[in-house]
Parts: sequence; structure tokens; C-alpha cells
Amino acid sequence: MSLSGKRVAQVKIKSDGDVFHQLWKSDPHQIPGITPTTIQNCHTHEGELGTVGSVLFWNYFLDGKDCVAKTLVHDIDEAKKSVTLKVLEGDLLELYKNFFLHIHVDTNGLEHLVTWTVEYEKLNPSNPDPDSLMDFYRKVTKDIETHHLKN
Repeated sequence: MSLSGKRVAQVKIKSDGDVFHQLWKSDPHQIPGITPTTIQNCHTHEGELGTVGSVLFWNYFLDGKDCVAKTLVHDIDEAKKSVTLKVLEGDLLELYKNFFLHIHVDTNGLEHLVTWTVEYEKLNPSNPDPDSLMDFYRKVTKDIETHHLKN
């Protein structure tokens, strides 16, 4: 059984993909107000929003419990409309040695496609794959879409 893994979740959205990308790149502190049942807080721990190297602290609700994560903005690619976060501390590192989250938005066509890719390495072969987290990301995406379509 491999300790390294990858999971992908794709969600079509009718709201503006550029706005979705901008939210994750430069305005993540607004996300808790948009999807408060999943993400309760996001604040900048170090650095400047929208820049590689900044560190964000998150409070979120997953699998019936309150969780925390400290993430590093590892990469921002404007051309590909992607943001990569690396988990530095928090609940996920109780299960995984490494955890990277890639958020990519494809804005071609009328419907835009948000792709969440998680790359991880388990600490133990019996630890679960992050499948419930992929459901979490789908819900966050739909909450953001609903919010943007209302405004």
C-alpha cells in the first residue's frame, strides 16, 4: 500500500471563474463569510495577501469537528489561474507527512471548472485517504458559486 497519494475533485460553476481565482489568491479572508458552515476563519499569519510565501491560518469544520491549519502560499500562477497551498501545521498533519492543495480555475466557455487537487503522503498506511476533504472542497466551491451568483 502506497503512502503517497493524489485526489482530484472538479466542480463546474456558473459564476465568474476569474472572481473565484482572485478570492483564493488575494482575498481568502473573505471566504469564511461566504461559507461559514465549513470555514469559520482565515487570517494572515505572515506576509502579504496575494503573494507567494505568505502564511494563512484557517479554522474549519470537517467530519463533525473543529479543525485548524496553517498554510503557506507555495505558488501562484496567474496564467493558469492556480494557487497552491502547503499545510505547515494543524490537524491534517496528524495523518499526513506532506499535504499540498492546488486550486485551479479553467475559465474557458460559459461554465467554468474549478479543480481541487490534493497531493499527500500518509504518516501511516492505515491512515485514510482525504476523501471527505474532497467533499468539503466541493461544498466550499458551491457555496462560493451561490454567493457570487446572488451578488
